[in-house]
Amino acid sequence: MPSSYNHPNARPHPRISIAPSAARPASPAAPSAWSPYAFELDSPTARDVNAEGDGRDMFLSPNTPLDPRLSVPARPRSRAASAYELDAAPVFPEARVYRLDAEEGLRRFQSGELPESDREWYRLVPPEAREALGKKEVHRQSVLFEIIKTEADYVDSLRLVSEVYIQPLVNSEPPIIPRERLRGFIKEVFYNLDEILAHHQRMLGDLFQRQREQHPLLQSISDIILDTCLLFQNEYETYIKHYPLSEGRHRSELRRNQEYDYFIRQASRDPKTYKRDLMDFISRPIIRLPRLKLLLEQVLKYTELDHPDQETIPLILGILTDFIKSTEPGIEAAEGKVKFWSLCESLVYFKGEIVDMDLYDESRSLIHQGTLARRQRTEVDWSGWNDLFVALLDNYLLLTKEELRNGTVRHLIMSRPIPLEYLRLGSFNSPPESRKERSEEGGILEALKPTYRSVYPFTVYHASSKSSRRYTLYADSEASRRKWHAALIDALAVRKARQEANMWYAPVTLDDGSFRVISPRIPYNSGTKFTGKVTAAASFVSMGRKYLAVGCATGIYLAPVAKAGTAGAFRKVLACFNPTSVVALQDFNQFIIHHESTLWSYSLDMIVRVSQGQASPQGLEASRQKVCGDKGNVVLFRVAIFNQRTIVFYAVRTLLLQTTLHTVEVVDPGVNITPRRHNPSVEALSFRPIYESLSIPKDTHDVTPLAKTLAVCTDKNILIYDPKTHAYGNLPVITLKQRCDAARPLGIIRCSSQELLVVYDDLGCYITRHGEPGRRAGFLRWETRATSFAYRGDHILLFSSQFVEIRDIHTGRLVQVIEGSDIRLVYTGYKRSDPILVVMRGTKDDAEGTSEKIVDLTPTAEIETPGQAPTLANREIWDEWDMI
Repeated sequence: MPSSYNHPNARPHPRISIAPSAARPASPAAPSAWSPYAFELDSPTARDVNAEGDGRDMFLSPNTPLDPRLSVPARPRSRAASAYELDAAPVFPEARVYRLDAEEGLRRFQSGELPESDREWYRLVPPEAREALGKKEVHRQSVLFEIIKTEADYVDSLRLVSEVYIQPLVNSEPPIIPRERLRGFIKEVFYNLDEILAHHQRMLGDLFQRQREQHPLLQSISDIILDTCLLFQNEYETYIKHYPLSEGRHRSELRRNQEYDYFIRQASRDPKTYKRDLMDFISRPIIRLPRLKLLLEQVLKYTELDHPDQETIPLILGILTDFIKSTEPGIEAAEGKVKFWSLCESLVYFKGEIVDMDLYDESRSLIHQGTLARRQRTEVDWSGWNDLFVALLDNYLLLTKEELRNGTVRHLIMSRPIPLEYLRLGSFNSPPESRKERSEEGGILEALKPTYRSVYPFTVYHASSKSSRRYTLYADSEASRRKWHAALIDALAVRKARQEANMWYAPVTLDDGSFRVISPRIPYNSGTKFTGKVTAAASFVSMGRKYLAVGCATGIYLAPVAKAGTAGAFRKVLACFNPTSVVALQDFNQFIIHHESTLWSYSLDMIVRVSQGQASPQGLEASRQKVCGDKGNVVLFRVAIFNQRTIVFYAVRTLLLQTTLHTVEVVDPGVNITPRRHNPSVEALSFRPIYESLSIPKDTHDVTPLAKTLAVCTDKNILIYDPKTHAYGNLPVITLKQRCDAARPLGIIRCSSQELLVVYDDLGCYITRHGEPGRRAGFLRWETRATSFAYRGDHILLFSSQFVEIRDIHTGRLVQVIEGSDIRLVYTGYKRSDPILVVMRGTKDDAEGTSEKIVDLTPTAEIETPGQAPTLANREIWDEWDMI
């Protein structure tokens, strides 16, 4: 016996004799030519079929044939002996009479012409041969044949996907799925099925080749399976983890596209599909590997101990077992994504309100969901209960109510989604309460014998609306309550970590401790001196160095700012008590101070020199200019670049309670400045009037320069003023204010050349450049009542006493929240490059008082990863889910 196994313990298979009385055919005619799948491994053409991706582009080039039939020789060509070659002598030396039938049966099996009842190993082998082999080997050969048969069925099923589903979808006229969505839909549902098919086409070709060479007694096919298992793991892992998304996308299309639903039902009636649904086909890769694993276990069970398969098959089983286990977390994650998408697709928002929860972000996920009860006390039912469907996303908590509409479950948002940045947890250990259950009989029986069940309460609330947005929810069991608590704790921690790592504006502390206010810790008569609250601040560069000017109750102080961002020692430069606001005009060497209802301007360079001890306070006083003259009490002022000029707008209120808006232009800083202490009524030479004065309402609190007009904000309205034509105009958007009676307009932001955002303290709304409500009169609701705002680039920053809320001005999306105590906006500058300075309660509280912390909100830049491979835009996937 030749050493055909290459194994030290290998032994030849016993010779098999056929009874002499066995019948012979009349004439052993030569077998006819055949062409089953044409996977001849020795043929270069057949060997390379699909090797360079043929069949992999079935989603992109649907007209490309997946498996072109190739003609092959009548008999396989001779090749080098394999590791599993039999002896040169035939297995059945006396059974030559059955060769014709065996070859013909095998040809018909491989070409798919054999009836299903005959597609078994024992049907293609003479009875005498089966009896001579023994029961154990017969079982082994039957299982090996079963592997090849199921592999052929598997390949046929994957090929039918393109023939029955993909090609008709691509070629349908009129289109079943709109052309703009078709490519994404096919990619999402069928994903990389073509790549998996290519692997199994090659493996089936190798199995058929081995079968033609060794039939009816296969020595082994484990080497072929092992080679393929080592190649297809990446493709299978990608497909299996994506499968829940494919299923969800398919079912979503069924729900909203009647033509697609009809197409699927018609396709299932195709005789080639045997009434199987599309999901049966695209789920085949999920079950193929476990089934292959079971068949290989059976082969191993019936394999002799000294056979090489005793070493190879356990290796394959280990690979398949580890691989199947490794895909389970990915499947769970994908199933969670499908649940999340289905929930988002079913949400019904409040009419007119614009809600952008950033659902397109690829990191969005559904953390936990379930039904919770809420007690609704009404005049009719004091102890009424409502069941809510509560969903915890990684960025919001949703309280919804399920409702069936036209056979589809919709989730009506019962309360505005709560961002996790504002979500706070209350009690989770309250004793259980009793909930009255409705009796099925109802009526008198329900009143006489009510039934109760225990429910377990816990409380969550909105940090900015602790009383009005406080929710007590009830879980069905203590275990459910604990699970909700754990999910909320984890979600809040992860959200906080992500926000801190991806801040749009980083709060950089410039100083914490130099400015103090009185503290309850300090006795009244302690003699401690306090600087008082910070009321104004400005950051500027003078003589090549950055400085921070701070105004408080005791005057104006100046300190240099180090490169690390912290301010040095402060020195008092001006005795201007409680300045309302300050602005530094670096380009004009001017420092404007709103103090005691008057506008004064000083030289920036002189202020710096005084802080460094290089000039006297008298020299600084000599540079002072009175900007507003003696026209009355200045109630507000703003600096802006308007019509390519630097303009100072200031409102003056007279004794007759008339309020007038004045505008002056800041002129060339090279103008010679002379002291005017003896004639303060003469206006400064560095500021000259440019537009005529304008009478404005006495309750005006802000002026916002737009492209060519001014927006004058009052407590009840916003007026538009054109300085050139001196014409007034009202914004019709005021009708939206009726949605919130207490809303107070704060100003206007220019989003684009065609759209403006009107900012109220409680909400915002978009208008066109003609003042008409935009976006179907939709409005944005802030999470906290704002007292002031600033904007930079694409973001609006809303300031309240406890939070800085940062939103995208184009979508209204909440992108960041900064929390503090006693927050006050003190400086925004007049250029987009100017810093935004805020003051909040500091971290120090000792014998010197409570500190005031000065913070610079510094915009950040995205960190780009070099060499990052381009990926499919996540928004495209969401477009396919019709989430816009």
